[in-house]
Amino acid sequence: MTTGGVPPSQEPPNEAPKHSAPQKRHWAQIGEVTSVNGMKALLMVHRLLGRWPFRFFVYPALVFYILRHPLARVSSRMYLSRVYATMDGKARSATLWNSVQHFGAFAENILDKLRIWAGELKASDVEFRNYDIIHDQVLAGRGGLIIVTHLGNAEVCRALTTRKNGIRLTVLVHTKHAATFNKLLADLDPASTLNIQQVTEVSADTVIRLRERVDRGEYIVIAGDRVPIAHRPRVAPALFLGTPAGFPVGPYVLASLLQCPTYLLFCIPERGTYQAYFESFRERIVLPRTTRDAALRELATEFAARLAHYCRIAPLQWFNFYDFWDMSHSAPSTAPVAAPDATH
Repeated sequence: MTTGGVPPSQEPPNEAPKHSAPQKRHWAQIGEVTSVNGMKALLMVHRLLGRWPFRFFVYPALVFYILRHPLARVSSRMYLSRVYATMDGKARSATLWNSVQHFGAFAENILDKLRIWAGELKASDVEFRNYDIIHDQVLAGRGGLIIVTHLGNAEVCRALTTRKNGIRLTVLVHTKHAATFNKLLADLDPASTLNIQQVTEVSADTVIRLRERVDRGEYIVIAGDRVPIAHRPRVAPALFLGTPAGFPVGPYVLASLLQCPTYLLFCIPERGTYQAYFESFRERIVLPRTTRDAALRELATEFAARLAHYCRIAPLQWFNFYDFWDMSHSAPSTAPVAAPDATH
């Protein structure tokens, strides 16, 4: 869960509509497009002029950026082409205007992140769906793991800390830019109960500290749709929008070590508010040594199906601006990829 840079894309797989792309690059090799000062400037424009004037200033800059950065443009069109095809069953190529809208949604997402932390977007602006799934667990002081995504606005977790019975969250991020974002959050809200922790690798010491938090009734938040920064990180292959992609195994391995309930959280804007959808994923994740890879693929496949479901609801809200389907930087299993259950 970060403010997010805009990592470029790579060459699209054969199944996707053809868009020429430059050399492949891992998402972590791309620096942040935004800066603390830039994000503060966005917030100030909105404060002084409102949403539509904000768009008036932002969209010309977005068009300029898209034209100057073919990697980002290709990755956006590649993703949109795939998600649109699964929505209407027809293969078609996303247009340049679709990408402009996609990046426009990204800019407004950053704005709303800042508004949340500055207290301008209230907890009452977020409607929590199915929160009863973990309500009793929170009251009983039982912690857990929440898997989020780069779909919509995961910073809505801030609303959880102020509205839902004082739930305490620790958000794990895989980016060296976490310190910069932490500084910005501290400037906007020094009293925040949301702890953002940079974790390049989850060591035994890290697991022990996180287990202590869970035992105190706290919740660990981790993204399930971006592989960590590591040399050939392990991924579990799963069909996502009709094409195999590599999903990080870290969330499931961590859940198995913490031995706690695991939930999914998807938060997308709808009609001027945010809808936060909670889903129960597993009461307990067990990874048997002899069938570990198969168990990880099953978990990744179920997660990919749920992510695809919400991508179809809000196609412009998924903000992984690189070739998510390229697994050349990872170490995937060699086993075949199973199709997701139609009920998911």
